[in-house]
Amino acid sequence: MPLRRRVLVVIVSVTALAVALFLVPLAIAVNILYHDQTVAALQRDAAWVAAAVPDEPRGPLKLPTGLPGDLAIGGYTLAGARLFGDGPAHSRLAVSSKDGRVHDTVEGGFLAVSAPVPSDESPALIIRVATPNSQVEQRIHQAWLLMGGLGLIVIALAAGAAVRQSARLAAPLERLTAAAQTLGGGDFSVRAAPSGLREADQAAQALEATARRLGEVLARERAFSADVSHQLRTGLTGLLLGLESALSRPGADLAPAVQAALTRGERLQEVLDDLVRLSRDSRAPAERLDVDALMEEIRQEWHGPLARQGRRLTITVEPALPPVTAQPAAVRQILRVLLDNALRHGQGEVAVTVSDVGPGMAVEVSDHGPGVAPDSDPFIRSSGHSHGIGLALARSLAEAEGGRLVLSRARPPLFSLLLPGHDT
Repeated sequence: MPLRRRVLVVIVSVTALAVALFLVPLAIAVNILYHDQTVAALQRDAAWVAAAVPDEPRGPLKLPTGLPGDLAIGGYTLAGARLFGDGPAHSRLAVSSKDGRVHDTVEGGFLAVSAPVPSDESPALIIRVATPNSQVEQRIHQAWLLMGGLGLIVIALAAGAAVRQSARLAAPLERLTAAAQTLGGGDFSVRAAPSGLREADQAAQALEATARRLGEVLARERAFSADVSHQLRTGLTGLLLGLESALSRPGADLAPAVQAALTRGERLQEVLDDLVRLSRDSRAPAERLDVDALMEEIRQEWHGPLARQGRRLTITVEPALPPVTAQPAAVRQILRVLLDNALRHGQGEVAVTVSDVGPGMAVEVSDHGPGVAPDSDPFIRSSGHSHGIGLALARSLAEAEGGRLVLSRARPPLFSLLLPGHDT
């Protein structure tokens, strides 16, 4: 059942039940009240007539003036026989008043009251005063109709309020449903207007946060895929070029080329393992970074390629560095991108410096090459600069670890990887 109809049914049902629980006792009370009021008036009129009639009437009787015109007034013997006036020929009600008390009942379609005529001895005459019972029932029914009409008005007002309230409650949920469907269709810019309902607004804010997060994750994964493919393609191209170069030289010794290809293949496999692990487990808990072990890996991996170009690799690690938590695979890939750029595009000595920067740690990579043009951003992906894709990947990995990768100096180039510290 839709929410609008459910709210309407619940509110109207509760209101109708409340009205019924209130009106039923009230209707019973009105019935008793009108009956008692009529009986009291008849008793007053019967006592008035009984006081004006002699206990042994002789000749025509003169009734008191001012009595209602619709009354049926009659005199009866103790045996219930009518002596004069209006009423049935025999009245059992009149017989009941021979005990000297006033009685009332519905008799012959009339609400009647019998009262004995005062006498020095036992009563000898009974006065019976009656009014049509239909008039009493008509008054009661009119009161019931009035109460029923008021009850219907209350239910109608409740239904109107329920329609408005159901619309107020359902509209935010309907907007959230539409926003969720839009999000499912791939639109991550969904926004839900404030509704004034705290729960609905909280759900809308959570949906917006989820949409933003999904959009960021999807954009990052797309860029990550492009960057990873570039990194792997670059390594694979170097491996293939080395093998083709060896095969193109007649009589060349293929063993060094095969060994170099194996080394590059192992490195490519390690890069692939790191990138796959990062793409699948980007939310994995980071561990304390072992700086010394990481720098030793860098030394063993990059000393040879730089030495073959006649260039030096200098690694400097300051003592007493603050503890840093990060995924080693991510930091390793960032430094590989920076050192690969220094190898391909730089000149002279390559320096890697790890220093304390207060609340965190900085890893700087520099060389003596021409650097970056003043009007270009090396972190922007561009097909015209092959280094841009790798640096974009490195920056995204740094940001995923809560750090930053910046170009501290353009010429000669100096890149700084800033990693936040961790309190132990």
